[in-house]
Amino acid sequence: MNDSPTSAAAHSQLMAQYNQWMNSRLYELCATLPDTELRKERGAFFKSIYATLNHIAYGDLAFLSRFTGNPSVVPEPGDDLFGTFDLLRVQRAALDRRILVWSEALSPAWLAESLTYTSKIDGKTRTVPKWILVAHMFNHQTHHRGQVTTLLSQMGLDIGSTDIPFMPQFQADA
Repeated sequence: MNDSPTSAAAHSQLMAQYNQWMNSRLYELCATLPDTELRKERGAFFKSIYATLNHIAYGDLAFLSRFTGNPSVVPEPGDDLFGTFDLLRVQRAALDRRILVWSEALSPAWLAESLTYTSKIDGKTRTVPKWILVAHMFNHQTHHRGQVTTLLSQMGLDIGSTDIPFMPQFQADA
């Protein structure tokens, strides 16, 4: 495996920007739906749009806990972290700003280090290079946002392009 923490730092910064851009668009669209629609069982892995968005926030908090020590204790998987969509939306925006600032401070040396942690999902302890864990955090977000965009699409709601080159900073007139 080619360990590439230098390019991982730049990639992480881009993915943090992408995460913030996609979440702002996704939450804006979800805010147009009543709470009953957000929480409706839709046959998804986490059942509802709300529960899937909650799980993404859970994953981000779990990874940030491992990377930064904050939060010091991660809630249990499946806990409703904020109770309402409005609070989840506010906390998501704050979490996205935090991830963006954190990603800008990543160094190749930190990314090259390994991290040993015990997963709350399967209880197993793993030692993994931090750059791989960071890449997985962003992959995890993207994977589950894709599930939400599919659920929205099934409801006739279109989020638009989810492609990185469609981000505002890549537009010729930006």
